[in-house]
Amino acid sequence: MRNVLFIFAGFDDGDVAWLASVGTTRHLAPGDVLVEQGRPVDDLFVVLQGEVVVEVAGAGVVARRGAGEIIGEMSFVDSAPPSATVRAGDPTIVFAVAKAVVAERLAANTGFAARFYRALALYLADRLREATARGRSADGAVESDLDELVLDGVSIAGMRFRGFIDTLAGAGRRNAL
Repeated sequence: MRNVLFIFAGFDDGDVAWLASVGTTRHLAPGDVLVEQGRPVDDLFVVLQGEVVVEVAGAGVVARRGAGEIIGEMSFVDSAPPSATVRAGDPTIVFAVAKAVVAERLAANTGFAARFYRALALYLADRLREATARGRSADGAVESDLDELVLDGVSIAGMRFRGFIDTLAGAGRRNAL
């Protein structure tokens, strides 16, 4: 859940409402592929429920991501094909929004663009810190604190994400959540 906070903390209520209005939910069975390594993907995803497994050819499973995780953001930023395969590890529900739709909004709304890219930069910085294992504890767990600026918006981000989920439910796009 933590990673969606980076995005929703940076958004305003209008951004969240817009996002909920332009995407769809997808239900995945265990093993269903969401993103395939080396093949372009047209959508950005938010895991709403369940767990996805991130696999890299030759390395195997490198991560597991649950509710609130963003998938496909790196390919959005640099347009390179995905560097990993992401598949459902459990029955999983994701929210998908077309990258082209997001790109149109970014081009048309500079305020949204500034909020989106700042939130994405914070999110990717946190992921990089996690990957480089800054502050590993004795048992190997990563001790990564949220940025102070992000902490200020965490409760608002949590409420926005809850509102986002509720909006999807009200629109009839969140079956069995």
